[in-house]
Parts: sequence; structure tokens; C-alpha cells
Amino acid sequence: MVLKTFNVEESIYEKYSEFCKENGISMSNQINTFIKAQVETEPKIREEYLKKLDAIRKGKFIKIGAHEDFKKRYQ
Repeated sequence: MVLKTFNVEESIYEKYSEFCKENGISMSNQINTFIKAQVETEPKIREEYLKKLDAIRKGKFIKIGAHEDFKKRYQ
């Protein structure tokens, strides 16, 4: 195990620190688990998500024009 320093917004750190204390969670272990998941785990949803996103992009859309046109049409 190595000691590393990271810059984190103070308000976020304080909130997460309090959360960990209230729930009996080790902040270091949570950070370690998060980083490990990012570099070692292949996301299970990624392929399915990309297929859905592609289908959405190819979908049928209604052109509504500018914001003002939308307001005129749908008010």
C-alpha cells in the first residue's frame, strides 16, 4: 500500500467523510475499490448502452426549429 495525495473539494471531502463515519465505512477502502473498478472491471452495460444510443441517434425526430418556434407551436 502506498500513500498518495489527491486534490478534492473540501465540501465534498467533508460530506463524504461524514457519510463514511455514519456508516462505519473506511474512506480509503472506498477510494481503493472505486479506482480498482475503473481500471480492472470491464463495464457490463457498455455494449448494450452503445447499441441503444446508436438506435436513438438513428431515430425519427420532429424538427421544431428555434425555441420561439417551439413555444408558438406547442402553447
